[in-house]
Amino acid sequence: MGYWAKLKSSGWAYPTIVLSIYGFLANCRVAEPFLTPYLIGPNKNISEEVVTNYLFPVWTYSYLAFLFPVFLLTDFLKYKPVIMVQGLFLVSNYLLLSFAPGLPAMTFLQVNFGIVTSTEVAYFSYIYSVIPLESYQKATSYLRSAMLTGYTFGASLGQMLVSLGGVDYFYLNAVTLGIVCAAFLVSFWLPMPKRTMFFKPEEAVGSWSQKKGSVRNDRQRDSEADKDGESLGDEETEHAGGAGCCSRESVITAGPLLWKSFKESYSSRHLVYWSLWWALATAGYMQIFNYIQLKWDHIEPSATSSVYNGAVEAVSSVVGAAAAFSVSFIRVTWATWGELTLGLFSAVCSGAVYLMAFTSSIWACYAAYVLFKSCYMFLITITIFQIASNLSMECYALTFGINTFIALLLQTIVTVIVVDETALGLDIVTQFIIYGSYYAAISALFLIRGTYTACVHRRSVDQTETRGKEPGGEMISSERF
Repeated sequence: MGYWAKLKSSGWAYPTIVLSIYGFLANCRVAEPFLTPYLIGPNKNISEEVVTNYLFPVWTYSYLAFLFPVFLLTDFLKYKPVIMVQGLFLVSNYLLLSFAPGLPAMTFLQVNFGIVTSTEVAYFSYIYSVIPLESYQKATSYLRSAMLTGYTFGASLGQMLVSLGGVDYFYLNAVTLGIVCAAFLVSFWLPMPKRTMFFKPEEAVGSWSQKKGSVRNDRQRDSEADKDGESLGDEETEHAGGAGCCSRESVITAGPLLWKSFKESYSSRHLVYWSLWWALATAGYMQIFNYIQLKWDHIEPSATSSVYNGAVEAVSSVVGAAAAFSVSFIRVTWATWGELTLGLFSAVCSGAVYLMAFTSSIWACYAAYVLFKSCYMFLITITIFQIASNLSMECYALTFGINTFIALLLQTIVTVIVVDETALGLDIVTQFIIYGSYYAAISALFLIRGTYTACVHRRSVDQTETRGKEPGGEMISSERF
């Protein structure tokens, strides 16, 4: 009992552990890799064309509709209630999958899952409102590891149950239902944050606007405040007379703070280019992730062939995590070579998607998907690091929300034109050819931009060397050293 009380008073360990447990359980969705075979099989008996051109687009539209309102509500309600809502809708999601028959129920399911995915922002931002600044990096690492471990474990368990135990897909959903119920219960143990990023009293906004130092200095001041036991957010909450972030004053002052964060986030051309790749590539990634099971089922129908979706998702998650982890060991001047790197690896993504489109071998398609996901995880890790390291937490949170919203908007446009049955309603093979071309266009854009940036850098280096070789130049150079 004494250990539990000590853990709760540790400052960062208790909320990090509880949220990590929640993240593991919420992402341990045993049935998710087998969603398409479940829908088009005897359990739900929905045709592949309806799933492709009608059902899955509903999720995209719902996600877009809920994302921005949920982003604002997450901060306004102080994170924990939104995490609990996500847990509740995960439970209802698998209740519908398990027991609700018919196309209307599955249509509502997609809307329900749109709420689940739109509330993920609460999971990523909650921890920064309850722990000291110096623990951010450590806590973030644990939370992402918990998500990855949960997803990998769930996919592996699902594959073993299907391949070794011959378990029906219905029971995979029943097992997942039990796990997400546990996740929902765990969310009640999260401590309620006392501060937020945007809905602050007016005095906090005025103080924020007077900060002229660098982001590093801002973070250092925040860290010192946390060490003194009185964080800025705690003071702001107390000053609001107990109303906290839900006061009328905090709502009025949220707009100016959001606008200031927006201007800081996109004031640098360097950050704008990284954000552009984030939005463009993520839109394509979500589209491919959403429809890859249909492509696998097209090559080898699940009704007559063995299904290894869970194993492939588990392998791709592990390889993708290893690729992301490798970023910390790479020593590159990203300001110079980053855009060229984005272009080169986007070309690899394009080739992998083309292979998925044209191959008739399920194993080649599996391998191409692992390669594609690994490249994306590698690049998105670099991108997030570059953006986060140059911004305050408020600005990073806003940038994350805006970039995700733009990515989803682009995905919705692609879905409306390419997938939706009311427009082109293309077959799955043609869709993947278009997605490959989409990544080829991203690659061309960033290869051109990256080559230009590298040439400008090289010219600058040459000019510096030339000036050093001018009469007196070497003497000046030697004086510097």
